[in-house]
Amino acid sequence: MTITYEYEGALYVNLTNRCNCNCEFCLRHGKKEGSIYTEDSLWLEREPTRQEALDSFLSREVGSYREIVFCGYGEPTYRIDDIVWLVDELKKRLGDQLPPVRINTNGHGNLIHGRDILPELHGRIQTVSISLNANNASDYVALCHPVQGEVAYQAMLDFAREAKQYIPHVVFTVVDQGTAPETLEESKTIAEKLGVELRVRSFIDS
Repeated sequence: MTITYEYEGALYVNLTNRCNCNCEFCLRHGKKEGSIYTEDSLWLEREPTRQEALDSFLSREVGSYREIVFCGYGEPTYRIDDIVWLVDELKKRLGDQLPPVRINTNGHGNLIHGRDILPELHGRIQTVSISLNANNASDYVALCHPVQGEVAYQAMLDFAREAKQYIPHVVFTVVDQGTAPETLEESKTIAEKLGVELRVRSFIDS
């Protein structure tokens, strides 16, 4: 079971396979065994306990990585309480040697939990990368298929807007699948209005 794995000098953390979306471009649609990130499968036989995740961290030279990224084959904010605990435990052990921490998220953490989780990330998370993926609610639903429907799109925008109060670096991402330049410009405008950065990711066919 792969809990932590390395990619491009960062240490990635795979805590859950749960997700409220089923995005058309998601790597989960690729091969079950193996992925572009690791020779082991990111499909979990069960969710690791927080202690198992901490043990996985401590089996590595955590301070040697450029960044810690909560990502994997699921929406990491399902495990937000465990993320907070893990970061605090790592801070106790590494102090200033702890690399910056990022969460890759669909921006639905508040929607999933029915509460505002962002204050809990203050002082713990340095970057939050939020999947924008579409410029309106109907396109978003068609591409990402959130179980909550169109309300998920506004929830994601609200999450990004509020995140700036608590997290130093907030980024929107979109996946370029031959996307028209004017569509990407519209995404850029949305990001600028919310005061966050936009990063265009290349589509990866797994």
